[in-house]
Amino acid sequence: MKFTPEHEQIADTVRKFVAKEINPHIAAWEAAGQFPAHEVFKKMGDLGLLGIKYPAEYGGLGLDFSYSMVAAEALGECNAGGVPMAIGVQTDMCTPALARFGSDELRNEFLAPSIAGDMVGCIGVSEAGGGSDVAALKTTARKDGDDYIINGSKMWITNGMQADWCCLLANTSEGPVHKNKSLIMVRLDSAGVTRQKIEKIGMHSSDTAQLFFDDVRVPRRNLIGQEGMGFMFQMLQFQEERLYGAAGSLRSLDRLIDQTIEYTRQRQTFGKPILHNQVVHFRLAELRTEVEALRALTYRAVESYISGKDVTRLASMAKLKAGRLSREVADSCLQYWGGMGFTADNPISQAYRDSRLISIGGGADEIMLGIICKFEGTLPGKA
Repeated sequence: MKFTPEHEQIADTVRKFVAKEINPHIAAWEAAGQFPAHEVFKKMGDLGLLGIKYPAEYGGLGLDFSYSMVAAEALGECNAGGVPMAIGVQTDMCTPALARFGSDELRNEFLAPSIAGDMVGCIGVSEAGGGSDVAALKTTARKDGDDYIINGSKMWITNGMQADWCCLLANTSEGPVHKNKSLIMVRLDSAGVTRQKIEKIGMHSSDTAQLFFDDVRVPRRNLIGQEGMGFMFQMLQFQEERLYGAAGSLRSLDRLIDQTIEYTRQRQTFGKPILHNQVVHFRLAELRTEVEALRALTYRAVESYISGKDVTRLASMAKLKAGRLSREVADSCLQYWGGMGFTADNPISQAYRDSRLISIGGGADEIMLGIICKFEGTLPGKA
């Protein structure tokens, strides 16, 4: 993929924003269990960073998807994974279907203020009974006159404690499980909505919630696109989410390797720097090569996506590799930090905790493997 000066300008803006507005506060936000999303998002909105790929009429920059992915990679300069993940929910997980299929009324009501940073959004797909099995969700939206009445709950919702609205996937009919679901915009200050915070082993600066819907009344005009198309719309949203996850891991992986090289160059055992052991510098070289391979795969998928091709296979591969490589790099680097790597405030242990989610959220590794197998024709019963 060809990178332009505009790509670098966006990346530079993101890097400067992270250095000034995010990294100095990471320790406090991690301790508090969430970051001030409205405050941070407003500052990002003022810089045009929340609507890079969205139309100018709604406050976006009107650029193609590759510019969003360059921004996602630059967010890897963050010293914790929680804040970039929360930003990605706003830019690439809860808004793509709204921007692509939502009515002008919905886009003015929800998309424009979210691009401006005046509203925080979240995506409501996973439930307590299943995350990756989207077809099995139980939340319902029953028609009642000009409204839907929503009952059910959503689990593991990033931004859930602070979000103003949720792009909710719910069953709107009794039909086949892939054709009975719809995406509905739900204001989270609506009567009948309650939230409960979820504590996690990592991503502490990103708030995560379980959302409960008890006879929540929502106007039927809040439907995104056509009723019954929600499953398909969500599958399309997943492509951007998974590519965001892959792109967002690249710079953070490079930084882990950089930090480990520097640490092992300074730390000595048996009279020489740890880095001078062949097993160490060969391993770091191998990991760096793997990161570059992931970068190539990710941007190949991005290039195909902006040219209008189906990238389900490539996005699934990139997501799978990003999750596994993030675990591998964090674990390998932590070993070379020795006891320091096992301390709670170490950058490597931070990444070790945070990166574990990449193989779970947005479709677990096993789901990615299943998708890839479908394209390869290697599932049982397939030719």
